[in-house]
Amino acid sequence: MGIPTLISTHTASDAASVDITSGIDSTYDEYMFVITDWNPATDVQYLTFQCSIDGGSNYNVTLTSTYFRSGHFEDDTTSATAYVTDFDEAQTTNFQKLDLLTGNDADQTCAGILHLFSPASTTYVKHFYGRFNCYYNEDASIETFIAGYFNDTNDINAIQFKQSSGNIDGVVQMYGIA
Repeated sequence: MGIPTLISTHTASDAASVDITSGIDSTYDEYMFVITDWNPATDVQYLTFQCSIDGGSNYNVTLTSTYFRSGHFEDDTTSATAYVTDFDEAQTTNFQKLDLLTGNDADQTCAGILHLFSPASTTYVKHFYGRFNCYYNEDASIETFIAGYFNDTNDINAIQFKQSSGNIDGVVQMYGIA
């Protein structure tokens, strides 16, 4: 991995989404989004993301992805790793799920890193992968692994993070990787 350069920091406070509509260009071949202190206002909703090819007017780029998770309950009753077919996307414009139902209590939050490769390429599709850890609303630590690609050769120039429902508090930092 190259050296990360901080491009921007976006802090949400009871916001509907975090939209990053500048700074994603041909300067870097890889962009890294570090999400911390992500706390949803609405219980049992998903952290999601989607990209834009029109500066953020629409977040609807066709994507294909895979998703699996691993978790352990606080009371030590259950631990498991599973492939989650319901969270895969197959040539859809849906928002991609990144966590597993983070709770909205003060001690329930989500953090993780999403990588996006060559978003300015007008020749190739754009690959992404992410790894997140959330405190599931049923008192479990859940780690999620997501990978896929945006099936579009237009340049991606904006990204949006939001809950599947409700507002959020949280921080998203965007880095370019040299």
